[in-house]
Amino acid sequence: MKKPAPTAGLRHVALYAEHFEACERFYVELLGMQVEWRPDADNVYLTSGNDNLALHRAGKKADGPQRLDHLGFILNRPEEVDDWYAFLKENNIIMRSTPRTHRDGARSFYCEDPDGTVVQMIYHPPLVSRD
Repeated sequence: MKKPAPTAGLRHVALYAEHFEACERFYVELLGMQVEWRPDADNVYLTSGNDNLALHRAGKKADGPQRLDHLGFILNRPEEVDDWYAFLKENNIIMRSTPRTHRDGARSFYCEDPDGTVVQMIYHPPLVSRD
């Protein structure tokens, strides 16, 4: 069988959330995502316009370990990394690191959502939109 064409990219992630409402507030009120669809009280689908993050109340969680390392949110300019760091820290978000510039020119930091999922705010030159 011939290999199919490449995918259009990774634009959907689904997470089980122990602190469902607090996680929704984090992604909507702090990170600026919008509710795309809420099929019921245990599930919500969020978007930034070109992606989809599904939150599922943890009570529905299947058995087995989850091996997610972190989620990454792309920023358009390196200066925005520092702005986001200050904003989230001001809102009492747990920080895992401070902003730093990487060898490849990317700049980022890590924080936690209310469930402890690690979130990276990152400027990564190959992924930003160029005007």
